[in-house]
Amino acid sequence: MPGHATPPTHLELEGWRHVYSGKVRDLYEPVAPHPRGDVVLVVASDRISAYDWVLPTEIPGKGGILTGLSLWWFDQLVDIVPNHTVEAPVPAEVQGRAMVCSRLVMFPVECVARGYLTGSGLAEYRASGTVCGIELPPGLEDGSRLPSPIFTPATKAAVGEHDENVSFEAVVDMIGEEDAAALRDLTLAVYARAHAIAAAKGIILADTKLEFGRDAAGDIVLGDEVLTPDSSRFWPADDWEPGRAQPSFDKQFVRDWLSSPDSGWDKSSDVPPPALPADVVERTRARYVEAFDRLARA
Repeated sequence: MPGHATPPTHLELEGWRHVYSGKVRDLYEPVAPHPRGDVVLVVASDRISAYDWVLPTEIPGKGGILTGLSLWWFDQLVDIVPNHTVEAPVPAEVQGRAMVCSRLVMFPVECVARGYLTGSGLAEYRASGTVCGIELPPGLEDGSRLPSPIFTPATKAAVGEHDENVSFEAVVDMIGEEDAAALRDLTLAVYARAHAIAAAKGIILADTKLEFGRDAAGDIVLGDEVLTPDSSRFWPADDWEPGRAQPSFDKQFVRDWLSSPDSGWDKSSDVPPPALPADVVERTRARYVEAFDRLARA
């Protein structure tokens, strides 16, 4: 199984201690007690990942777009579910791409809502007629809208490994029936709100992945990033055509190039992927910018 490229060295930030780096985000904790309590600093880098590898090439401005979109969406959803952000200054070096957040005890579940059939859900449907144990009608194609949105959870994977789709019953076994039902209901409520907002701006929200945790008071809180091109599939509504892969506001240019003969890379090997050419970087950056502009500025 392929591994993952080691993320670039994190920044040293005065007053904060680095504790973790994921594919895209770096996590810090305060060196001294923070006036807002038990908090962490979440910094979105310009790193980009594909096929379970962190690539050696960054996408300029991507971290700021992910942070700005997450903050905008948190505001749109606050009446449905509280989020982990707190009002506090961030270091100047990461201004615009960092958030101070309450520390949460995260649920070990990726909470996925799907309104359209594609990706791993499509592969499972073609094999069994189901997605995460949910039976779907026959005759659906790549990009088909589902009769109603479905909750299709996954187990969280380590960096460099795949998340694994699981049934709702498996989530009940992991965290209990009450919490599993709460996460399902919140995920579907967030999807419904976001789908409606995106649709009004000419964008289809095909699916999205959310993460929840408990705060110090024991309440369920929305954490991590939310409704960004890294965690969601956004499609231009005027180009939607079931039966084929849909154009999307994400890193599809990167995936397409890496899987093409031009890259000279075998994604099934243990060899790290090559650097991205400048045109792929620019086209990918433009898609992230367009997603932000159409959603948060329209």
